Amino acid sequence: MASPHVTGFFDEPTNTFSYVIRDPQSNSCAIIDSVLDFDYPSGRTDVRSANQIIHYIQSQHLVVEWILETHVHADHLSAAPYLQAQLGGKTAIGENIVIVQDTFGEAFNAGNEFARDGSQFDRLFAEGDTFSIGQLEGYVMHTPGHTPACLTYVIGDTAFVGDTLFMPDYGTARCDFPGGNAKTLYHSIQKVLSLPDSTRLFLCHDYKAPGRENFVNQTSVLEQRNNNIHVHEGISEEDFVRMRTERDATLGMPALILPAVQVNMRGGEMPSPEENGQVYLKVPINLF
Repeated sequence: MASPHVTGFFDEPTNTFSYVIRDPQSNSCAIIDSVLDFDYPSGRTDVRSANQIIHYIQSQHLVVEWILETHVHADHLSAAPYLQAQLGGKTAIGENIVIVQDTFGEAFNAGNEFARDGSQFDRLFAEGDTFSIGQLEGYVMHTPGHTPACLTYVIGDTAFVGDTLFMPDYGTARCDFPGGNAKTLYHSIQKVLSLPDSTRLFLCHDYKAPGRENFVNQTSVLEQRNNNIHVHEGISEEDFVRMRTERDATLGMPALILPAVQVNMRGGEMPSPEENGQVYLKVPINLF
């Protein structure tokens, strides 16, 4: 089985890992879950994190074939349009982005100028779809539950699980966002854990579980099946749903959810400028 070369980039303010996946037989690569830096108090964006990825890709003389999103992130803004402008490649996300766009397009009163058909992306993936990174072959697993559009990208002996799973000592994704469902997440996790034991799982986030001092982004199917505190082998669907529902009821909203969703449902683009030429992001009052 092919073993792609994986390089991670960590954005500590949002606890996000982005990845460059390289075909070891060529200079082809893909980017997964990029970050656009955003200072909420000032409303200013920056491309420091994206530029680190660009510098790495250019220094290694790589060619970007894909800029992939595992889902519509609620905790960071995507840098996909900036990266595509600098490096090329096709953008992609799950086909159920249209469900997210319908839900949040209405919530933010986005207007008719906001297309709710996923057309902001070059490719909408469905369960079982395949793609290539040079000579590497990848395929898509639809793993909803955290959001309706969540995907896991399986590439050789690796899988990129987005927010579906965290490190075994931290557990699993929340399911209380619109369209989330704990029962659905349980079954999505079982799909991931049906991959070969040695499959390397790369995570989108880490929050350093109590007692652990370092950020970690890689685990395996076997480690998750044996040790995940929320969903290790022997945990029933009923037990998981009860735990996840009770835990989610105690969680606050992610700090960047309001700006992040507005941007990411547009494929990383900002809303259109208003009459004065200024771009604005909305804060719905008492909605969520």
